[in-house]
Formats: sequence, C-alpha cells, structure tokens
Amino acid sequence: MPRNPDIPDAFDVYTLVLLRSAANAPSFSDDELDALQRRHLAYRAELGRQGVLVVNGPLARQSDETLRGLSIFATSLDDARRLSEADPSVQAGRLSFEVMEWWIRAGALGFPQHDVPFGERRAMPDD
Repeated sequence: MPRNPDIPDAFDVYTLVLLRSAANAPSFSDDELDALQRRHLAYRAELGRQGVLVVNGPLARQSDETLRGLSIFATSLDDARRLSEADPSVQAGRLSFEVMEWWIRAGALGFPQHDVPFGERRAMPDD
C-alpha cells in the first residue's frame, strides 16, 4: 500500500510542558504572589540561560482557563519533569504541569535564539 501523502516523511519531536493552575492551590496575599511570580520568572530565565529551556511564555484568551503557560525544553521528558517540579510556583502548589512529546513536520519550526540543535528527528512508524 502506498504511503499516505498527508503523513510527513519525518517529524521533529520536542519536549513540551503545559503549566496549569493547580487544583486546590493555597491562597496567597498579593505580596506573596508577586514574590512567587518573581522567583518563577527568575527560575525560568535561568533555565533559558542554561540552554535547557528553549522558549516559554504565558497563555491568554484560551478556552481552558486553567492553562497558564507553555514551554519547549531541550531535554528528555524525565528531565523536563524534574525541572518543572523544581519551579518555585509548582513547589508552592500554585501551578501544576503536564509533560508530553510534540511531533511536527520536520523543519516546520525554527528557534533562531537557540544556539544548538535540539529535539529529535523521527519517522512515523509504518503500521
């Protein structure tokens, strides 16, 4: 059977992390929230300087208001999970996260500010 032309020959596979508002998050004062957000942003910035966090940012105007942010890591799923668990907002119980692989058509997305290649090139397995 010929290969389906709608399926790319190759995919770039990235490690994606979705940040969510945590269910049953503790209450924080405005000052506590400001300090926690500063620590969260500083932590994410440091991961970027280390080269393990490629891009990240908040989500807005989405259909699921629990979604707070999206990150693409230059790491394995396990390392992205470990690094996300160390985020101050996750440790404080304000955020939770989900880790997954994201497969997109090879070459469809570029990250000009990231100096080294990351992700993995894969082919869709034949059925």
